[in-house]
Amino acid sequence: MAGGLNRKISAASARSHTRKAKQRSSFKIPSGLFTAILAVLFVGISAWIYQAIQPPPPKTPGSPGGPSVTAPRIKLRDGRHIAYKEHGVAKESAKYKIIYVHGFDSCRHDCVLALTLSPEIIEDLGIYIVSFDRPGYGESDPNPKQTVKRDALDVEELADQLGLGSKFYVVGFSMGGRTIWSCLKYIPQRLAGAAMFAPVVNYWWPGFPANLSKEAYYQQLPWDQWAYRVNHYVPWLTYWWNTQKWFPVFSSVAHSHDTLSRQDIEVLPKQSGRKAYMEQVRQQGEYESIHRDLIVGFGTWDFDPMDLENPFPKNEASVHVWHGDEDRMVPVTLQRYIAQRLPWIHYHELQGSGHMFPLADGMCDTMVSRMTEIPMTQ
Repeated sequence: MAGGLNRKISAASARSHTRKAKQRSSFKIPSGLFTAILAVLFVGISAWIYQAIQPPPPKTPGSPGGPSVTAPRIKLRDGRHIAYKEHGVAKESAKYKIIYVHGFDSCRHDCVLALTLSPEIIEDLGIYIVSFDRPGYGESDPNPKQTVKRDALDVEELADQLGLGSKFYVVGFSMGGRTIWSCLKYIPQRLAGAAMFAPVVNYWWPGFPANLSKEAYYQQLPWDQWAYRVNHYVPWLTYWWNTQKWFPVFSSVAHSHDTLSRQDIEVLPKQSGRKAYMEQVRQQGEYESIHRDLIVGFGTWDFDPMDLENPFPKNEASVHVWHGDEDRMVPVTLQRYIAQRLPWIHYHELQGSGHMFPLADGMCDTMVSRMTEIPMTQ
């Protein structure tokens, strides 16, 4: 009897469990609710991605909430302002007038000529130098439409508004070399001479043999290779790439010493004065200064420098390029190839020198002497 009761209870229990199981298995999320959840997730993720890749608006000098204007500035035809700084003798009495173009993550104060050129050469030979903040740097207004061609036109307007005459010299260091190439392309008739110190190259210039540019590209640090790819192929991700915390960012953005040569490290103390104005360099925001610089420099140019013809066929002026054979930022192999393709360029390769060689003792005296054909004083 007891056994029969157990069997009945077991059967009832089994039926009860079966009903509960069926109830659980028959529960389904309504299709409309599932679609709504997916839509909310998609919109939320999209909004997060959009916010992550959108740079903040620039803090334009002189605008409400923007940095103060402390430097003299000119107003360009398009309404932008360019801040500048003058060095050397007065331009009215100068024999040689030089426009200096600073490099990446720098400003008008980083004029290596004014910092290292000997006072004797400046005074005795009458050298005037003007350096300026490139767009988005320091106190020059940003230009969201900046192009390589616009680089040269900005230089020409600066020269005209400062009254430098029909011809002047241009000198560019590192990323500033981009502007010198632009001047050689678009305003060669205004140049009395040109020089580039360790000019940055674009790995996607069509004139480079594929194997050569590929080999030079893979000499760079892995995270710098990715940064170059982003700048060239997906420039709208440049801000996110250089502000995210998941991967290493571009070495120069992070002020890393990983790309410095032995000589670079030796001359770094000569830049100690930068501490006084470092905050001014990116004060408008990183996107319209250093990020825009990368996008324009490593994007698609509207010309290939290796297609340029000699802008001075009558030898009325000269173009010089100096490069260190131990430069770990700009591969010397590419600079050598450019010199071979453009035999009218006076190419000077410096043994044992890195990227920062213009800071070495006596270098600027030598380079300015060669560019202007000034005889060196003993």
